[in-house]
Amino acid sequence: MSKLQDYADLTRFNRPIGSLLLLWPTLWALWLAADGWPQWHLIIIFTLGVFSMRSAGCVINDFADRKVDGHVERTKNRPLPSGRVSEFEALALFAGLSLLSFVLVLMTDWRTILLSVVGLGLAALYPFMKRYTHLPQLFLGLAFSWAIPMAYSAQGGDLLDPELWMLFVANCFWTIAYDTYYAMTDRPDDLKVGIKSTAILFGRYDLLIIVILQGLMLSLMMWIGVIAQLGILYFVSLIGAVYLFYQQYQQAKDRDRQACFRSFLDNNRVGYCLFAGILLSYYI
Repeated sequence: MSKLQDYADLTRFNRPIGSLLLLWPTLWALWLAADGWPQWHLIIIFTLGVFSMRSAGCVINDFADRKVDGHVERTKNRPLPSGRVSEFEALALFAGLSLLSFVLVLMTDWRTILLSVVGLGLAALYPFMKRYTHLPQLFLGLAFSWAIPMAYSAQGGDLLDPELWMLFVANCFWTIAYDTYYAMTDRPDDLKVGIKSTAILFGRYDLLIIVILQGLMLSLMMWIGVIAQLGILYFVSLIGAVYLFYQQYQQAKDRDRQACFRSFLDNNRVGYCLFAGILLSYYI
Protein backbone atom coordinates (compact mmCIF):
# COMPACT_ATOMS: atom_id res chain seq x y z
CA MET A 1 0.00 0.00 0.00
CA SER A 2 2.86 2.39 0.77
CA LYS A 3 4.28 1.91 -2.76
CA LEU A 4 0.87 2.72 -4.25
CA GLN A 5 0.84 5.87 -2.13
CA ASP A 6 4.29 6.76 -3.48
CA TYR A 7 3.04 6.34 -7.05
CA ALA A 8 -0.03 8.44 -6.25
CA ASP A 9 2.26 11.17 -4.93
CA LEU A 10 4.43 10.98 -8.05
CA THR A 11 1.50 11.12 -10.49
CA ARG A 12 -0.47 13.64 -8.35
CA PHE A 13 -3.56 11.40 -8.49
CA ASN A 14 -4.16 12.55 -4.95
CA ARG A 15 -3.87 16.23 -5.95
CA PRO A 16 -6.01 16.73 -9.06
CA ILE A 17 -5.74 20.54 -9.38
CA GLY A 18 -3.43 20.29 -12.41
CA SER A 19 -5.77 17.82 -14.11
CA LEU A 20 -8.72 20.14 -13.53
CA LEU A 21 -6.83 23.13 -14.94
CA LEU A 22 -6.16 21.03 -18.04
CA LEU A 23 -9.70 19.65 -18.14
CA TRP A 24 -11.64 22.94 -18.19
CA PRO A 25 -10.23 24.34 -21.47
CA THR A 26 -10.57 20.89 -23.01
CA LEU A 27 -14.29 20.90 -22.14
CA TRP A 28 -14.63 24.50 -23.38
CA ALA A 29 -13.19 23.36 -26.71
CA LEU A 30 -15.38 20.25 -26.99
CA TRP A 31 -18.57 22.25 -26.40
CA LEU A 32 -17.60 25.17 -28.65
CA ALA A 33 -16.45 22.88 -31.47
CA ALA A 34 -19.75 20.97 -31.35
CA ASP A 35 -22.00 24.05 -30.92
CA GLY A 36 -23.09 22.76 -27.54
CA TRP A 37 -23.61 19.10 -28.44
CA PRO A 38 -20.33 17.18 -28.18
CA GLN A 39 -20.31 13.43 -28.71
CA TRP A 40 -20.47 11.59 -25.41
CA HIS A 41 -17.73 9.12 -26.23
CA LEU A 42 -15.38 12.04 -26.94
CA ILE A 43 -16.18 13.61 -23.57
CA ILE A 44 -15.20 10.33 -21.88
CA ILE A 45 -12.06 9.86 -24.01
CA PHE A 46 -10.79 13.40 -23.45
CA THR A 47 -11.60 13.41 -19.73
CA LEU A 48 -9.71 10.16 -19.16
CA GLY A 49 -6.93 11.36 -21.45
CA VAL A 50 -6.56 14.61 -19.49
CA PHE A 51 -6.03 12.76 -16.22
CA SER A 52 -3.66 10.16 -17.65
CA MET A 53 -1.59 12.65 -19.67
CA ARG A 54 -1.36 15.17 -16.83
CA SER A 55 -0.14 12.40 -14.54
CA ALA A 56 2.44 11.40 -17.14
CA GLY A 57 3.54 15.03 -17.27
CA CYS A 58 3.95 15.13 -13.49
CA VAL A 59 6.13 12.03 -13.58
CA ILE A 60 8.48 13.34 -16.27
CA ASN A 61 8.55 16.74 -14.54
CA ASP A 62 9.70 15.14 -11.28
CA PHE A 63 12.22 13.01 -13.18
CA ALA A 64 13.67 16.13 -14.80
CA ASP A 65 13.80 17.92 -11.42
CA ARG A 66 15.03 14.96 -9.37
CA LYS A 67 18.43 16.59 -8.72
CA VAL A 68 17.07 19.95 -7.57
CA ASP A 69 13.76 19.12 -5.85
CA GLY A 70 15.64 18.10 -2.72
CA HIS A 71 16.88 21.69 -2.35
CA VAL A 72 13.43 23.28 -2.61
CA GLU A 73 11.33 23.50 0.54
CA ARG A 74 8.03 22.64 -1.17
CA THR A 75 9.37 19.66 -3.13
CA LYS A 76 12.10 18.10 -0.99
CA ASN A 77 9.84 15.25 0.15
CA ARG A 78 8.65 14.22 -3.31
CA PRO A 79 9.05 10.49 -4.11
CA LEU A 80 12.16 10.79 -6.33
CA PRO A 81 14.39 13.09 -4.21
CA SER A 82 13.35 11.23 -1.05
CA GLY A 83 14.22 7.85 -2.65
CA ARG A 84 10.73 6.37 -2.29
CA VAL A 85 10.52 5.79 -6.05
CA SER A 86 13.47 4.87 -8.29
CA GLU A 87 14.36 6.57 -11.57
CA PHE A 88 13.54 3.35 -13.46
CA GLU A 89 10.12 3.14 -11.81
CA ALA A 90 9.41 6.76 -12.73
CA LEU A 91 10.32 6.27 -16.40
CA ALA A 92 8.29 3.04 -16.56
CA LEU A 93 5.30 4.84 -15.05
CA PHE A 94 5.67 7.69 -17.55
CA ALA A 95 5.76 5.21 -20.43
CA GLY A 96 2.70 3.36 -19.13
CA LEU A 97 0.62 6.50 -18.68
CA SER A 98 1.67 7.82 -22.10
CA LEU A 99 0.68 4.48 -23.67
CA LEU A 100 -2.71 4.64 -21.94
CA SER A 101 -3.24 8.16 -23.30
CA PHE A 102 -2.30 6.99 -26.80
CA VAL A 103 -4.70 4.03 -26.61
CA LEU A 104 -7.49 6.47 -25.73
CA VAL A 105 -6.69 8.76 -28.66
CA LEU A 106 -6.70 5.76 -31.02
CA MET A 107 -10.48 5.77 -30.51
CA THR A 108 -10.70 9.08 -32.41
CA ASP A 109 -9.60 9.89 -35.97
CA TRP A 110 -6.23 10.03 -37.73
CA ARG A 111 -5.91 13.84 -37.53
CA THR A 112 -6.37 13.77 -33.76
CA ILE A 113 -3.89 10.89 -33.44
CA LEU A 114 -1.24 12.91 -35.31
CA LEU A 115 -1.94 15.96 -33.15
CA SER A 116 -1.54 13.82 -30.03
CA VAL A 117 2.07 13.07 -30.99
CA VAL A 118 2.81 16.80 -30.87
CA GLY A 119 1.04 17.01 -27.52
CA LEU A 120 3.21 14.24 -26.08
CA GLY A 121 6.31 16.04 -27.30
CA LEU A 122 5.24 19.28 -25.62
CA ALA A 123 4.45 17.46 -22.37
CA ALA A 124 7.89 15.83 -22.35
CA LEU A 125 9.71 19.04 -23.36
CA TYR A 126 8.24 21.41 -20.78
CA PRO A 127 10.00 20.10 -17.63
CA PHE A 128 13.45 20.63 -19.17
CA MET A 129 12.80 24.21 -20.33
CA LYS A 130 13.25 25.71 -16.86
CA ARG A 131 16.99 25.06 -17.25
CA TYR A 132 17.31 27.01 -20.49
CA THR A 133 14.73 29.79 -20.51
CA HIS A 134 12.88 32.02 -18.07
CA LEU A 135 9.70 31.19 -20.02
CA PRO A 136 8.98 27.55 -19.08
CA GLN A 137 5.43 28.71 -18.27
CA LEU A 138 4.99 29.47 -21.98
CA PHE A 139 5.85 25.87 -22.84
CA LEU A 140 3.44 24.68 -20.16
CA GLY A 141 0.79 26.90 -21.76
CA LEU A 142 1.43 25.29 -25.15
CA ALA A 143 1.25 21.80 -23.61
CA PHE A 144 -1.92 22.57 -21.63
CA SER A 145 -3.56 24.17 -24.67
CA TRP A 146 -2.81 21.42 -27.18
CA ALA A 147 -5.95 19.49 -26.21
CA ILE A 148 -7.92 22.37 -27.79
CA PRO A 149 -7.00 21.67 -31.45
CA MET A 150 -7.30 17.97 -30.65
CA ALA A 151 -10.86 18.50 -29.41
CA TYR A 152 -11.82 20.51 -32.50
CA SER A 153 -10.26 17.85 -34.73
CA ALA A 154 -12.06 15.00 -32.98
CA GLN A 155 -15.37 16.82 -33.39
CA GLY A 156 -14.66 17.16 -37.13
CA GLY A 157 -13.95 20.88 -36.93
CA ASP A 158 -11.77 22.99 -39.20
CA LEU A 159 -8.24 23.28 -37.82
CA LEU A 160 -7.99 26.73 -39.44
CA ASP A 161 -11.00 27.99 -37.49
CA PRO A 162 -10.01 31.38 -35.94
CA GLU A 163 -12.15 30.56 -32.88
CA LEU A 164 -9.98 27.52 -32.20
CA TRP A 165 -6.71 29.47 -32.20
CA MET A 166 -8.19 32.36 -30.23
CA LEU A 167 -9.14 29.83 -27.56
CA PHE A 168 -5.66 28.30 -27.80
CA VAL A 169 -3.92 31.65 -27.25
CA ALA A 170 -6.37 32.67 -24.50
CA ASN A 171 -5.59 29.48 -22.60
CA CYS A 172 -1.85 30.05 -23.06
CA PHE A 173 -2.22 33.51 -21.48
CA TRP A 174 -4.23 32.04 -18.60
CA THR A 175 -1.75 29.21 -18.01
CA ILE A 176 1.23 31.57 -17.91
CA ALA A 177 -0.64 33.78 -15.43
CA TYR A 178 -1.64 31.06 -12.97
CA ASP A 179 1.65 29.19 -13.24
CA THR A 180 3.49 32.42 -12.46
CA TYR A 181 1.57 32.48 -9.16
CA TYR A 182 2.75 28.90 -8.67
CA ALA A 183 6.36 29.84 -9.49
CA MET A 184 6.23 32.76 -7.06
CA THR A 185 5.94 30.23 -4.22
CA ASP A 186 9.31 28.72 -5.18
CA ARG A 187 11.13 31.87 -6.31
CA PRO A 188 13.61 32.14 -3.39
CA ASP A 189 14.59 28.47 -3.70
CA ASP A 190 14.70 28.58 -7.51
CA LEU A 191 17.13 31.50 -7.39
CA LYS A 192 19.45 29.46 -5.17
CA VAL A 193 19.48 26.32 -7.35
CA GLY A 194 19.42 28.07 -10.75
CA ILE A 195 15.91 27.16 -11.90
CA LYS A 196 14.37 29.71 -14.28
CA SER A 197 10.74 30.93 -14.30
CA THR A 198 8.50 33.82 -15.29
CA ALA A 199 8.28 34.73 -11.58
CA ILE A 200 12.03 35.45 -11.67
CA LEU A 201 11.88 37.09 -15.11
CA PHE A 202 9.01 39.43 -14.22
CA GLY A 203 10.56 40.36 -10.87
CA ARG A 204 8.75 43.20 -9.10
CA TYR A 205 6.36 43.51 -12.05
CA ASP A 206 5.06 39.96 -11.53
CA LEU A 207 1.56 40.87 -10.34
CA LEU A 208 1.15 43.58 -12.97
CA ILE A 209 2.06 41.18 -15.77
CA ILE A 210 -0.26 38.50 -14.35
CA VAL A 211 -3.13 41.02 -14.43
CA ILE A 212 -2.26 41.96 -18.03
CA LEU A 213 -2.19 38.30 -19.08
CA GLN A 214 -5.53 37.68 -17.39
CA GLY A 215 -6.98 40.73 -19.16
CA LEU A 216 -5.76 39.47 -22.53
CA MET A 217 -7.25 36.06 -21.79
CA LEU A 218 -10.65 37.51 -20.91
CA SER A 219 -10.61 39.81 -23.97
CA LEU A 220 -10.10 36.83 -26.25
CA MET A 221 -12.76 34.83 -24.41
CA MET A 222 -15.17 37.73 -24.91
CA TRP A 223 -14.54 37.75 -28.68
CA ILE A 224 -14.97 33.99 -28.78
CA GLY A 225 -18.38 34.49 -27.17
CA VAL A 226 -19.28 37.04 -29.84
CA ILE A 227 -18.08 34.82 -32.71
CA ALA A 228 -19.85 31.74 -31.30
CA GLN A 229 -22.98 33.80 -30.59
CA LEU A 230 -23.12 32.66 -26.99
CA GLY A 231 -25.86 33.97 -24.72
CA ILE A 232 -25.79 36.63 -22.03
CA LEU A 233 -25.03 34.09 -19.28
CA TYR A 234 -21.66 33.40 -20.87
CA PHE A 235 -20.74 37.07 -20.61
CA VAL A 236 -21.95 37.07 -17.01
CA SER A 237 -19.48 34.24 -16.37
CA LEU A 238 -16.71 36.46 -17.76
CA ILE A 239 -17.64 39.10 -15.20
CA GLY A 240 -17.46 36.36 -12.56
CA ALA A 241 -13.95 35.51 -13.79
CA VAL A 242 -12.93 39.17 -13.45
CA TYR A 243 -14.03 39.08 -9.80
CA LEU A 244 -12.15 35.81 -9.19
CA PHE A 245 -8.98 37.27 -10.73
CA TYR A 246 -9.36 40.33 -8.51
CA GLN A 247 -9.60 38.07 -5.47
CA GLN A 248 -6.42 36.30 -6.53
CA TYR A 249 -4.57 39.60 -6.83
CA GLN A 250 -5.74 40.82 -3.43
CA GLN A 251 -4.74 37.53 -1.87
CA ALA A 252 -1.23 37.52 -3.36
CA LYS A 253 -0.40 41.24 -3.31
CA ASP A 254 2.02 40.83 -0.37
CA ARG A 255 3.71 37.94 -2.23
CA ASP A 256 3.43 35.58 0.71
CA ARG A 257 4.31 32.07 -0.49
CA GLN A 258 1.17 30.38 0.78
CA ALA A 259 -1.05 33.21 -0.48
CA CYS A 260 0.46 32.92 -3.97
CA PHE A 261 -0.12 29.18 -3.90
CA ARG A 262 -3.77 29.72 -2.92
CA SER A 263 -4.15 32.16 -5.81
CA PHE A 264 -2.82 29.45 -8.12
CA LEU A 265 -5.32 26.91 -6.74
CA ASP A 266 -8.20 29.36 -7.07
CA ASN A 267 -7.91 29.26 -10.86
CA ASN A 268 -9.93 26.05 -10.76
CA ARG A 269 -12.92 28.26 -9.93
CA VAL A 270 -12.22 30.39 -13.01
CA GLY A 271 -12.23 27.27 -15.18
CA TYR A 272 -15.58 25.93 -14.02
CA CYS A 273 -17.10 29.43 -13.94
CA LEU A 274 -16.44 29.84 -17.66
CA PHE A 275 -17.52 26.28 -18.42
CA ALA A 276 -20.78 26.92 -16.57
CA GLY A 277 -21.25 30.05 -18.68
CA ILE A 278 -20.78 28.04 -21.89
CA LEU A 279 -23.20 25.34 -20.76
CA LEU A 280 -25.88 27.80 -19.68
CA SER A 281 -25.57 29.72 -22.96
CA TYR A 282 -26.32 26.60 -24.97
CA TYR A 283 -29.01 25.03 -22.80
CA ILE A 284 -31.01 27.91 -21.34
